[in-house]
This record gives sequence, structure tokens and C-alpha cells, in this order.
Amino acid sequence: MSHHPAGTGGEVDLAVIGAGINGLAIARDAAARGLRVAVVDRADVGSGTSSTSSRLIHGGLKYLERYDFSLVHESIRERHLLFRTAPHLVRDYPMLIPFYRGNSRPGPLIRLGLLAFDMLALGRGRGLSRRVPLREVARRWPGLSREGLLGAALFHDAQVPWAERLCVELLLDARRLGARVLTHTTVTGLIVDNGHVRGLRTQDRRTGGREEIRAAVTVNAAGPWIDRVLDGQVESRRLNGGTKGSHVVVDPFPGAPDTCIFFEAAADRRPIFVLPWQGRYVLGSTDLSYEGDLDDVTAGDDEIGYLLAETNRIFPDARLTPGDVLYSIAGIRPLPHTTGVADNAKISRGHTVLDHAPAYRGLLTVIGGKLTTHRALAEDVTDAVLRELGRRPRRCVTRGRPLPGAETSDWPEFARDFLRHSPLDRARSARLLTLYGVRARRVLDLAAEDPALAETVDKESGALAAEVVMAVREEGAVTLGDIMLRRTLIGLGADMGLSAAPACAAVAVRHLGWDEERARAEVIGYEKELERYRPRALATPAAGDRRTS
Repeated sequence: MSHHPAGTGGEVDLAVIGAGINGLAIARDAAARGLRVAVVDRADVGSGTSSTSSRLIHGGLKYLERYDFSLVHESIRERHLLFRTAPHLVRDYPMLIPFYRGNSRPGPLIRLGLLAFDMLALGRGRGLSRRVPLREVARRWPGLSREGLLGAALFHDAQVPWAERLCVELLLDARRLGARVLTHTTVTGLIVDNGHVRGLRTQDRRTGGREEIRAAVTVNAAGPWIDRVLDGQVESRRLNGGTKGSHVVVDPFPGAPDTCIFFEAAADRRPIFVLPWQGRYVLGSTDLSYEGDLDDVTAGDDEIGYLLAETNRIFPDARLTPGDVLYSIAGIRPLPHTTGVADNAKISRGHTVLDHAPAYRGLLTVIGGKLTTHRALAEDVTDAVLRELGRRPRRCVTRGRPLPGAETSDWPEFARDFLRHSPLDRARSARLLTLYGVRARRVLDLAAEDPALAETVDKESGALAAEVVMAVREEGAVTLGDIMLRRTLIGLGADMGLSAAPACAAVAVRHLGWDEERARAEVIGYEKELERYRPRALATPAAGDRRTS
């Protein structure tokens, strides 16, 4: 498949600002349709909103409340496609919805909603929802509060435990199709010429190198930062009205469920989750209006308190305290700016593509979008780009195109075969499969070529040195944070990878050309990057000892 690589300098058909899940999906779709594409992000792929979600690929049950049938329909279709194109990353995820006396949404109404949902998902779900009688609730979810419990329903959705890897695979595929992806590169300005946007000016944040990327069309896909991209260059009303969503991560607690629990908070009637995730639990999320600094979003004490209190209320034996929180994850949803809304849940979760013409031709801004529907959003944006370019429509191929980790005719068979022949123990082999899919073989190959790369760099996950090398050589990682938080995912362990960071930096010194000074600076930079997660491991006295080791 020959594609024109988007070379340095020169002109491309499309420049995309933002390498979150949407920007990467746009680059992948556009490159697959033969366009020359460049993508620029001032940080790493998926390091903004994409890595702060609830990690659900959901059919959009919540959107039925607002009669947003088109979004539900789109969400169900996209979930179904992801089961096929990324089976290593996306899995069936049952959820229990308990009904309590006094809930604002009565049980029969929720069951009616589930019935509608099942009908919309006909043939594209993982199982029908069903009523769960009280006896069964008592038996299967003994930790759940009985007080005022009227019944429950079980339905099937989907989870992407490692949303970061979804972004990495979109990056890999976009690059393979000829797109150029520049991370850790700031867009210093748009090239605006007589009411026409003709690309961007960039600066590499590490080398200071400057470059102009001229483009026939520029797409602003910077998520919550879309207004900042336009600021001072393009006159526009405020477009982003993102709300803040916070989650906390805790170890298993007394009475903890083995399935996701989706329930109504007593404090504000908001539907929230207790989400089983990689042997731990994510509690979330909040939905607060936010006017603060977009680059410094952390979960507030009040939000953490709210999530713990609501969890303790429906799991009375949990008795979770702020000291039980391993870390918190907070981000801004890229929602459209909406005035006069009393309830943030009523702000649309759909996406729109705004054409800034006639005032500014050649510029599109993407408003909204969510993890589940990234591919559909990209299809819409690429269609708009082709129209803008005056080209005839070209068929989108991403509906059936597997992500790089799923390139096998029979995923279950590949997984069985890999587990059977892997030299590692079952838990570590299974982790490689869920992170890398068929590319897990690549990790084992690297470790086989150089025994030093077969060493374990992190006790908790069992991650190998080979993964650190692959992250940089083949997956576009630049910093230690990129390696830990968005490639190997070591950084999402109990201590956020603080104990493993020096070992990972040492691998980079031995195999990737870092010097000792850079390794030290990267470990310090990594600890700084973790501050917004408020990790318990950084607050303990041992943190100071670790830095000097």
C-alpha cells in the first residue's frame, strides 16, 4: 500500500492539532483515504482527556434519558465495531444497576430504558439485559446495601481497560499509513493569510526547533483546549464548555463486587460507577463545571470525599477513607459550551464539526466527542476535509480495518497459541496479550534477541525491559512518562510506577542512548508529572529516599 509520507516541511493536505484519541483517529482515517497528513501535539498521544476517562466503551444507555437516539445508535454501532477491530483491548463488561427506594429514576423506568437499549442493540450486543431478583442480588453481590433495595437489572456494556493503548495503536496505524505524528511539539500559531488558514507554526519542546507545516486544511482537534488554539488568531465564540470528571483508584475493599455497579448517588442524583479494573476499583465520576487551568486539573478533596461516601453508602462494609485512595484521575470532558444548563448531564455528548468559513477558510474545529465514538467522529471529519479540498468522496475503510494489535484472522486462536508457547508465566503472558495484542510476540522477540531485555523492570506488573525499548523504538514514546503511563502502563500500578521508574530509566541508558544525567532528569520529571494524580506513594516519607537512590 503506497502512501505519500507527509515529509518535513512542504505542504500536506491536512494538519491536525491534537493527538488525543480523536486527532489520531482523524489522522488514521484521512491517511487511509490517501491524504497527506501531519498531526501535532504539545505532549504525548492520549495524554490529555483520552487517558482520564472511565475507560468504558459504552452503548450510551445514559443518553436514552435525553432521547438522544442517534447518539445511542452510533455508540452501539461503534462498540460493536471495536469488539471486532480491537478484541485485545475491548471486552464485554457486565453492569449491575440496583434500584433503591427514593431513586429519582424508578426501577420500571430503567427496565424500560434497558428494553429500548436491547432493541437498538439487536444482534450487536454481548447479551440481553435482564431483571435480577433480590434473592440473586443477595447471593451474587452480598456486599451491596440491602437498605431500601427494590431490585436490580444486569446489562452488558464494554470496557477498554487500557484506553491509552487504543491511542497508541491509532498512532501506529496512522504512521503506517503515511501520517506524520509530532509529539512534544507546541503549535505556536496558525498561518493565517487573508482570511485563509494555511497551516501551522510549531516548535519542538525538547530541541527548540521551529517548523512551518503548510496545509490545505487544518483541523483543530485539541479537545478541551480548542479555544486556546484559536485564541488571538481566529475570532470565534467560546466553543468548549467542558466539565470536570474525577475518579479515584482503590484496592479491593470488604464487600467489593466482581462486576461493575452503576448506581444513583444520594447527594446529587448523578449516575456513578464502581468499576472493577485490573484487580482494583475505579470509583467515578464527578461532573462539575470547570473554569480553572486546563493544564492543572486535579481531583479536589470534596470530589474524593463524595466518591468515597457514595461507595461506602452502597457498600456499607467498605469503610473507605481518603487514606485508601492509591491515586485519583481527573480530566475535562470536551463538551460544547452551553449556557443556562442547570444539570451538566444534559449537555450533549455528541460531536460537531465547525467550519470557520467564510471568515476563515480551511479551518475546521471538532467540538465534543468521546472515547467510544472516536472512529465515527473521524469519518465525519475526513468527509468534511474532502469536501473542503474539493475532492470527490472516498470510501472510509476504518469500519473493518483491525488495529495493529488485532491483525490476525482468529484472535481467540492467536491468544490461546500465545499463552501455550510463551516462556513467561500465565499472568505475565496474559498481560502482554491485553496490552499489545498480536504485537506481544514482538516483545518476546526482543527479549529473546537480548537476554538483558528479558529482565523484569517492575515487580507488580511483571513488565519486561523489552517493553521499555519497544515503547521508544517502535511506539513513539519520548519521555519516561510516555513509557510508564501510556505505553507499558507500569505507571497505573499501586505506586504509579515510582519504584520502577529508576529501573526503566536505566534500561533507556543501556539500550536507548540516554545518559545518566538525562535518566535522573526523566525520573524527576516523571515524579512531577504524577503530582496531578495525587498518588499516595508520593505523599509517603519514602518518596524523598527514592529520589536519592
